[in-house]
Order: sequence, then structure tokens, then C-alpha cells
Amino acid sequence: MYDIAVIGGGPAGLSAAVQVRARNRSVLVVSGDDRDNPVYRSQHIANYLGLPDQRGPELLARFQAHADAMGVRRRPGQVLSVMPMGGWFYLSIGSDVEQARALVLATGVVRANKLPGEAEHLGAGVSYCATCDGMLYRGKPVVVVGKTHEAPGEANWLKEIGCQVTYVSEKEPQGLNQAIPFVKSARPEILGEQGVTALRAGDREIPCQGVFILRPSLAPADLLPGLKLEGGYLAVDRSMATSVPGVFAAGDCTGLPLQISKAVGEGQVAGHRAAEYVDKLEKAN
Repeated sequence: MYDIAVIGGGPAGLSAAVQVRARNRSVLVVSGDDRDNPVYRSQHIANYLGLPDQRGPELLARFQAHADAMGVRRRPGQVLSVMPMGGWFYLSIGSDVEQARALVLATGVVRANKLPGEAEHLGAGVSYCATCDGMLYRGKPVVVVGKTHEAPGEANWLKEIGCQVTYVSEKEPQGLNQAIPFVKSARPEILGEQGVTALRAGDREIPCQGVFILRPSLAPADLLPGLKLEGGYLAVDRSMATSVPGVFAAGDCTGLPLQISKAVGEGQVAGHRAAEYVDKLEKAN
């Protein structure tokens, strides 16, 4: 079990993790492909104090090198759900699990709204994890709605295990198996009554029994029900504490301004307060 788990490997998450390690606590950072991080996609950053005229990939690499030097453990993946267990938290990461005594949410802004039909079919044909649920659809038609750089690889794996795969995305994918049909669509619609029967992409209707929606991250309120929101962002106090005890948040997920400097500062506070929270848990026991 880790003392603290950080969900998100951008400036806020890595800042929090560095602060946790400075307080000699164990920490795990869970994040997806760097190429899906907004900082990585920034070609010119002019207003980060002391490091003007940086490219996004270079600045993110500096942050990661610092975290690595501090002994931060990082693992790729997407946290699909968080369950409070009374004094600790259970994190579902793809088909694996991790445990931590406190959390820092640094997911960034999950800008995409749910697809039409997504919420109604969650658990009845809609999945966010190909490796978790893919075996349930062997020999069956499925659609992968790809919104990450890793999604084509997930679609390829589904085909390898025997699924009949169609790939839908607003951009042409790189690395997709040429035998997998690609349909361009920005906002498809999931159809069906009791379960998924098809996905509508533009003027096409693709029959399927499962839809895998692969995003860079899930909205924090979907990860952990009970989190209070204000204006669509996570509500936090001056200690970066959320409405759920033991859960802190930092960065873009807490609201404007969406700036790297703000994310790093909030991450420092969140990591510090999360470590203090674990200190208090130990003293209480």
C-alpha cells in the first residue's frame, strides 16, 4: 500500500508527488501517454517563472526527471474507479488494483461530454477498458471510440483476441491494424434499448454489441462519487482538500486559470497536505 496515490502525471501531479517524497512518504503517480498531456502539446511556453521560452515536451521532461530523482514511482494506465475503504482507498487501474491511504487528483480538465447513449449503457455494453472487458466480446462486433494515442493499440489487441473491431475517431489513427475499418466521426451516438446494438457515426450505423470509449482520463466525479463541484470544477479549500476526507486536488481540475504555474503551486500544497493527512492517520492509530 502506498501512502499517497496521485492520479495524473502533469505539472500538478508531479509537483504533488515531489512534495510527498520530500516528506519521506511513498507515492505512486498513475498517468496515461505523455502525448495526450496538454503541456506536451504546447510548442511555446513563455510565462513559467525562471524557464522562459520552453517547449512543452522539454518542460514536462524536466518535471519527470525531478520526480524520478526523488524516487517517485510512476506507472502507465488509467484509473477507472476509486473506492473509499475507511482509512484507505482502492484504485482500479485497468485490470489491476492499487491501494493508498490518501489521494491527490490532478486529472486536468476532462473536456469531453459524455457521448449520447454513453451513460445509459454503462455496464450494459459500454466499457472504458479494453483489457478489462475485451474477453467478454470474443467473436462479437465491437467499436472502439479512440480519443488517445494508445487507443489504436487497444483496438489491435481486441482484434487479436477475436473481436470484430471497427475504429471510430475524429482523427485518422496512427498504428491501427489495416484490417480494422476506420470511420471518421467527432461525436458518435450509442444505440440500443436493454443493451448496445449499434453505434451511429455520422450517416453510418455500425452494428455492435460493445463500445469501448478510450479517453485520456475520466472526470473526477465519475471516478469517485460524492466529490463536490463548483462551476464544473472540483471544489477545494485552501489546503486543496476536496469534500471527501483524504482526497486532495490540484491543477486544472480545480478551475481557472489553466496555467502551469498555478498547477505546480497547487500540487505542492496538495502533496504537503496529503502527507500531513497520512501523518495524522498514523498518530491516531
